[in-house]
Amino acid sequence: MNRERILDAAQHLVIENGFAATSLDQILTQVGTSKGAFFHHFDSKLALGRALTERYVAADVGQLRWALEETAGVEDPAERVSAFIRCFEDSAEEVMSEQSNCLYIAVLTEQQLVSNGTADLITQAIEAWRTEIAALLDAAAESRGLDLGDTSALADHVFVTFEGAFLLCRSTGRPDHMRTQLGVLRRMLEAMLGSPASG
Repeated sequence: MNRERILDAAQHLVIENGFAATSLDQILTQVGTSKGAFFHHFDSKLALGRALTERYVAADVGQLRWALEETAGVEDPAERVSAFIRCFEDSAEEVMSEQSNCLYIAVLTEQQLVSNGTADLITQAIEAWRTEIAALLDAAAESRGLDLGDTSALADHVFVTFEGAFLLCRSTGRPDHMRTQLGVLRRMLEAMLGSPASG
């Protein structure tokens, strides 16, 4: 349990302040534990960074799997694409209440975490999103007799919309941008696929 509490506190601090600017003492103070307890679970701050990233990636890919399962019963492939985005649009406020930014940005700006392979975990998550969303888009295009071009690039655009929306929310102080941008993305995809507009 202590390990999860350390990870919870570290994730919040790293997202808010960056990895380098978050000291071990800050994390320990927030958790109310000792250095001995920390080193019982983590060999170093870099090991903590990797554990944070592993956990965040697992949760991120878990959200992807959740939306795929939620929309598995939608028979029309084009409508499923819309429903898939709608899953995240409808939960945007919850996402933004839990965090104001994405851990990926904090990790990718730290050379130590990039060079020790921690950032490779993020690439794996991106590839998981790309593969699954491209498959949804391919099925939708086939069902409509459309040529969407490079559906992998379009799938990446879905991922980029999330990351860009985090940046927009953070820079403006307005968490509602996440829902707004996901709504724009959904309507754009609906227009491309000729699926019924859902509001």
